[in-house]
Amino acid sequence: MKIVEFLRPDAVVGEIAGQSGPAVLAELCQPIAAGLKLEPQRLVDILVEREKLGSTGIGDGVAIPHGKVPGLPALVASFGRSRAGVDFRAIDGKPTHLFFTLFAPENSAGAHLKALARISRLFKNAGFRAAILEAKDAAEIYRLIETEDGRY
Repeated sequence: MKIVEFLRPDAVVGEIAGQSGPAVLAELCQPIAAGLKLEPQRLVDILVEREKLGSTGIGDGVAIPHGKVPGLPALVASFGRSRAGVDFRAIDGKPTHLFFTLFAPENSAGAHLKALARISRLFKNAGFRAAILEAKDAAEIYRLIETEDGRY
């Protein structure tokens, strides 16, 4: 499974404007909702409910908010960068800069877990995280993800 199978270039936000967790989630749900013709708030609500179980801020400046959507045909994702960082209640207590939002069909536990593991593995690389933070725009971020994704 490759990340580029469920992350479209137009779902990459080069610089997130939101300065709070809910604002970031709303911003990241916009491109997904537009692509699927869904109400963005429905997606935000799913992520907010998941965050109530515990923060998806995995540390090292990375968060992977995720949830399951009834009727969704396949995995879909968005990615956003906040150079300033956002308090996302990450496990290491540090600001979060890189947000990878993932939605999965309701009955897709295997694919959902494989995608989360792949995203997590990719973003464990400190050099890759630094390159994403330094990228000039969303197109360059997508190319970096595509290149790194192809190495595994």
